[in-house]
Amino acid sequence: MFGKRVGPLTTEPARMASNHQPTDQPAAAVSETAAPTDAPTDRLDVQSLGPPKPLKQTLERLADLDEDTVLVQVNDRAPQHLYPKLEDRGYDFESIETDDATVTVIWRR
Repeated sequence: MFGKRVGPLTTEPARMASNHQPTDQPAAAVSETAAPTDAPTDRLDVQSLGPPKPLKQTLERLADLDEDTVLVQVNDRAPQHLYPKLEDRGYDFESIETDDATVTVIWRR
């Protein structure tokens, strides 16, 4: 096998950072917001995408999710252009700045 493994091995995409290291960032972000903590969550990492792909992918993912699911979007910046579109569609949201990303938690009102 080529290379070496760094950190625990996991296949759960919702628990993997963009560098494939496990992370509890989504769970921690949800608990820091007014989002329902007992709702199912879905994680969308758009850090490596240039505009307008993060906006488009987030809105498409929200359309595909169940109404009670909380979406946790991980981006390299605050999604300023997304906020008015979320409000128009009946979503609440909060963004949290971390050392390496901006995490936006989105849930249906």
